[in-house]
Amino acid sequence: MPELPEVETTRRGLAPHLVGRRLEAVQVREPRLRWPVAADFSQRLTGAMLTDLRRRAKYLLFDFQRPAGGGTLIAHLGMSGSMRLVAADAPLLPHDHVQFVFAGPAELRLNDPRRFGSLHFVDGAADGHFLLGHLGPEPLDPGFDGEYLFQRARKRRAPVKAFIMDARIVVGVGNIYATEALFRAGIRPSRPAGRISAARYALLADAIRAVLEEALIMGGTTLRDFVGSDGRPGYFRQSLAVYGRGGAPCRVCGGVLRGDRIGQRATVFCPACQR
Repeated sequence: MPELPEVETTRRGLAPHLVGRRLEAVQVREPRLRWPVAADFSQRLTGAMLTDLRRRAKYLLFDFQRPAGGGTLIAHLGMSGSMRLVAADAPLLPHDHVQFVFAGPAELRLNDPRRFGSLHFVDGAADGHFLLGHLGPEPLDPGFDGEYLFQRARKRRAPVKAFIMDARIVVGVGNIYATEALFRAGIRPSRPAGRISAARYALLADAIRAVLEEALIMGGTTLRDFVGSDGRPGYFRQSLAVYGRGGAPCRVCGGVLRGDRIGQRATVFCPACQR
């Protein structure tokens, strides 16, 4: 699944080419996504001017201005979706479900083989939408730190890995990045969240931020289905220390990395380095 760095990489790739352009047409070729695309989706968007392209958690937020007022397109890429700019005359690929034809030589296409993505257009501000209203802080924002995590974790018995992957606590820390951050912070993923000190949470918050920032620099993680807005894969996978390496030697101590399942998600950790 595209995670926060992949979505942010997509946003950064698309924004310079789309912001300030008018959406001349929308063609919905397959409305059966995770939630059906609204019947009036094309009508509400056609003719609107894109004024900004933002990200909230793993959602892309396209802010439009129309004669009827402002509105926001909330887009989620699901398990295997991507949004790419292509030449207007480029042949359609299998699973190109929605075409956004902007003024200019290129158009934006949503490709989603598994159809787990979603598109919602809302009038006015989108912050209260059911997909966004419950979300916690962004891990790259200044307000996210170890003290915040420590206070939210008090009396919680859930494993710390599940805790930091809870979007109500902090957004965008998916399985890969949670695994890597916990390794850097020296914290065992199964340790109860409420039994970790403030000092160790400070290390974890710094590790989460560092892992995400490094992934952003490298373009995201190379997942089987993920490519960026330019059609090229990301490269952070080359830097993964533990994720997907169960049974391999730890790059720090040389011990054998152990695999486990936490919250039905595959987890790899070093029994020696992580306590």
